[in-house]
Amino acid sequence: MKKKQYMLVLALIFNASLGCAEAEKVDKRVDIVVYRSPTCSCCGKWVEHLQQNNFNVKDIVLDDVQAIKNKYGVTQDLASCHTAIVDGYVVEGHVPANDIRSLLKSKPSIIGIAVPGMPNGTPGMEMGGKKDAYQVISFDKNNQHQVFNNYKKD
Repeated sequence: MKKKQYMLVLALIFNASLGCAEAEKVDKRVDIVVYRSPTCSCCGKWVEHLQQNNFNVKDIVLDDVQAIKNKYGVTQDLASCHTAIVDGYVVEGHVPANDIRSLLKSKPSIIGIAVPGMPNGTPGMEMGGKKDAYQVISFDKNNQHQVFNNYKKD
């Protein structure tokens, strides 16, 4: 084998091994606690979305989800139908699993992230082909909001 070909094979093997390491990080299961109402079916669908994306979900069904929102600083303008806690962060509403993983990877100094309301097309709110544009919003202890991620309408 010529030196150039040998180097190419080594580079491919090296890159493949890096890809495996990244895949292991992505596949790592993450514990999350979800608080939701017994009457909301979309919350159950969001829990399924998390489970399909390697989250270990502790699913707590209770009558007063608002008490959890109050406890963790989720204001009315950020509120949705369920609240989750993961690694000390609050996740409010139909936040995609990839955004939760990005949050856990970057570890910003915030309280959490939210998808306010219940936009069509978010995880758990799939309504056939109908998708709304929506934003994942980060919020801190001073109630400062920033766009964490932006999803455009299809």
